[in-house]
Amino acid sequence: MKIIRLLPVLIFCVLVTFFWYGLALDPQKIPTPKIGQLLPNFDLPMLLGGSSQRFTPDLLRNHRSVLVVWASWCDACREEQAFLLTLAQQKGIKLYGINYKDDPAKAQQWLVDWGNPYQAIGLDSKGKMALDLGVYGTPETYLLDRQGKILHRYAGSLTAEVWRREFLTLLM
Repeated sequence: MKIIRLLPVLIFCVLVTFFWYGLALDPQKIPTPKIGQLLPNFDLPMLLGGSSQRFTPDLLRNHRSVLVVWASWCDACREEQAFLLTLAQQKGIKLYGINYKDDPAKAQQWLVDWGNPYQAIGLDSKGKMALDLGVYGTPETYLLDRQGKILHRYAGSLTAEVWRREFLTLLM
C-alpha cells in the first residue's frame, strides 16, 4: 500500500534525473559511429547546375574535403556562413554542401543572398543521405580524407575558433 503511494514520487525522481542528465550533454560532442568509415554511398541531384550532373562520393575523393550539411531555414547556418566564405578562399580547402530537407528555390536564393562557398551542393530533399550519414540537425560539418573517409564531425555553427581547435590539427 505504501509503495503505491510512493510510486508517483519515485517516477518523478527518475524522470528528473534523466532530464537533468540530458541538459548537461554538449550537442557538439554527440558521438558518431561514422568516424573512420567511408562516406555512405549516395547519388543526389545537384542544387545548382544541369540535371545531368550528380552529387556522389566520387566528387569528394582525391583531395581533403569539408562537407557541410545546411538548409535555408536554418538560423545557425547563417551564423557560420561568413566563416565558410573565408574558409573557401584558403588554399587546399574544398568545401562541399548537402542541402538538407529544403525547398530548392529557397536554397538557391539563400546562396544569392549569403554567398556560395561550395564547390558543389547535393540536394537531399528527403533527408535520406543525411540519415545515412548520421546527421542530427543543421549545420553539421564533416572532414574527409582523400579516400572519402570521415575524419571528424562537428555539430553546430563552424567558427574560426572551432576550425583551429578541432579541424586544423587533423589537416597537419
